[in-house]
Amino acid sequence: MIWALFLGLAALALAPLGFALFRPARVIGRKEADLALYRAQLAELDRERAAGRLEEAAHRAAMLEVQRRLLSAPDMAVPGRAGRGAAVMAAFLFLIPAAGFGLYLWRGHPDIPAAPFRERQEAAARDDALLVQLRARLAQTPPNIEAARQGWILLGNAERGRGRLDAAAEAWNRALAARFDPTLAAELAQLQLERGENEPASALLMRALGEAPADPRLRYLAGLAEAQAGRNANARSTWRALLADTPADAPWRALLERQLQDLP
Repeated sequence: MIWALFLGLAALALAPLGFALFRPARVIGRKEADLALYRAQLAELDRERAAGRLEEAAHRAAMLEVQRRLLSAPDMAVPGRAGRGAAVMAAFLFLIPAAGFGLYLWRGHPDIPAAPFRERQEAAARDDALLVQLRARLAQTPPNIEAARQGWILLGNAERGRGRLDAAAEAWNRALAARFDPTLAAELAQLQLERGENEPASALLMRALGEAPADPRLRYLAGLAEAQAGRNANARSTWRALLADTPADAPWRALLERQLQDLP
């Protein structure tokens, strides 16, 4: 009975894929799919805030992250599903659960308990210790060499992933001090905007735009900094100029138009 239950659950999990394979084909571009996903994410964030389940600061940070991913989305098209590809996928639809079932019978150990909370705490503590060691090693490394700069970037990424924004900002500032990079400056500026540090973010974006004036992410963040500082006229001017330079099929165009409409 237990194996029949597992097979039933596998069939339910793969049912949406089967439905997508056997319904009439439709060509969908990568940009269109990305845009639909980001619109849904933004709408969900708005609903969470309206329902009181998301504070304003958390809502703003989440919105910025969705906007960052949209502005970083690759500019490429994905071809529609061809008949041959659909047939291959349909075969895999049945082969995947069968192969997984066989592999589980061969190598599976259903009696192994889940990792307890204490073990997860110990793993997190080990990760923290590694970050402390990395920070100490970088502090002893000459700051002007490229290896140190890359180390600070990696440390900043790790700290941001763990939600420690102060530590991430410090690491990225050290990397920028070694060599200024507009892309990394955009990451740090967005983090500063999430923390409400508008003036430092504006100064950083101004410098980055001096080196990469056409970068759409930098231009968008510059307008966002102006909007969050209450300088709506400047934000509108910045975003309108960006909109004029944005291709009609750019995945972030709809987001930019929405931000312009939402300005007071």
